[in-house]
This record gives sequence, structure tokens and C-alpha cells, in this order.
Amino acid sequence: MRLGTKSWLWRYLAALVTGFLSVAQGQDLHLESAGARFGAHPGGDSKHFYQAEGFANWALPWGWDTSSVLHLQLRFDTSLGWLGEQGANAAIANAGPTLCVRPKTFPVSLECGVSATVLTRSDFVSKDFGIPFQFTSHAGINFDVSSRFRLSYRFQHMSNAGLSEFNPGLNMHMLGLSYVF
Repeated sequence: MRLGTKSWLWRYLAALVTGFLSVAQGQDLHLESAGARFGAHPGGDSKHFYQAEGFANWALPWGWDTSSVLHLQLRFDTSLGWLGEQGANAAIANAGPTLCVRPKTFPVSLECGVSATVLTRSDFVSKDFGIPFQFTSHAGINFDVSSRFRLSYRFQHMSNAGLSEFNPGLNMHMLGLSYVF
């Protein structure tokens, strides 16, 4: 992909980073949690994708109490890791918003979000993702084991949203452990 070919893509990424940096100067932005995730997608014919990543979740200054029971929190999530299949490996990086729904008196929360994703390679043994730029959407559940440690599960789907002729997508089941600040 040439820089000028999909210039709107680069403008989107620049706006995302600029928006995050402008919010980051506010005093309500803080590191909410950080940790590691590992996931797999068992495919047919012994073709398996695996992913491992470190992540950091930033609580944005926008949170709402919808009732005396529920709290909604908007986060900016980032991750950096590895995606691989049968010796074909790539670095993977994600950044984007997530909405977290948390009961005030129960240690379980639900989340969903979408992130801009960049791969260092797009052609693997069993899949050609078309271009290095993808989108990753996810839905998950978190369990706060204690006030400082969280276990999580998420189902995520990565695809280039039709920006390339090749768009096979990739579904992953991810398990995570994080430290809550």
C-alpha cells in the first residue's frame, strides 16, 4: 500500500492519535489496567493462528452512572504483540475505543470495542489478509479476582473491512490477566 493510495486511512490514524493525545492532557485520563493476553483460532486442516500481546487500557474522562446499579466507562485500549501461524509470524499493534459496562457492586464487567490494527505482514500460510491495515472488533467479559487483578475473556474479529480484494478475516478467542491500577 502506497502512502497516497489510501490517504484517508492515514488521516483517520492521525486523527485517532491526535484525539487521544489531546485528551491525555486532561487530568481525568489515567492508566486503568495493563496486562497480557493469549489467544488461538483453531482452523481446519491443522492450520492454527495464535496471538500473544501486552496491553494497556486508559480510562477516558467520560464515564456515566446510568442508575444506582450500572456504570459505563469509555476507555482507550492499546496493545502490541505477535500473531503467527505455522512459522509465519508478524508483529501486531492495536489502538481504539472500548465501552465497559460494570455493575457497581459486582466484580464482573462486559466490554465491546473496535481498534485500528497494523500487521508487519499480511500474507500468511493459510490466509492473505490483503493489506497490513485491519480493524479488530471485540466483545468480552472481565472478572475482578481482587481489587488489583482481573481475568478476562474476549472474542475478537480482525478484518480489513473490504479495503483490499482479499478480506478473509480472523476470529480469535483471547484469555487475559491484568493488573488494575
